[in-house]
Amino acid sequence: MFDLPSQAQISTRQAGFPPSFLAVSADQDLPFALTTACHVPAALMSGQAHPKVLERFATLADAMQGAIVHAEDIYPEEASRILAILDREGRLVLAGATNAGGVAWCHPVSNAAEARAVVSEASQTRAQAMRMAGRKEYDLARRLRHHADLLDARLVDPLWRVFASRALQIAA
Repeated sequence: MFDLPSQAQISTRQAGFPPSFLAVSADQDLPFALTTACHVPAALMSGQAHPKVLERFATLADAMQGAIVHAEDIYPEEASRILAILDREGRLVLAGATNAGGVAWCHPVSNAAEARAVVSEASQTRAQAMRMAGRKEYDLARRLRHHADLLDARLVDPLWRVFASRALQIAA
């Protein structure tokens, strides 16, 4: 019902939509989406924040390469961002932090027990960040929240854990 014929997509390009909007809407059938977190305060507070899709790819290898290309465009003085690759159903396939023009991929957890330990550690780290913010140690609180986000980035969907681990071994 909402599928646009290719002629309609060309006409939207002439209508002045930003290129990033066109790339994402034109490639909805590609299985891997490179995303970053939404930082809109209203969306975050309302619980309606969804990952921002940067680009879509046909293969995981292409998505990993796209993440590296995207990281090269980030200024070194900017804070490290977490990029995530999601599958068609929105499941986490792989995630990593931008770092000096590259991506430091987070190694996926290997089983449910390790996932529970990571969730517990991330929760404790966030609690510590809240305590530091209460003491007005904002820089330390920011670093602790980022560390907790990196821990969460290891929580790859069980369907993808072995595949993502293998992809990282091949990439290394």
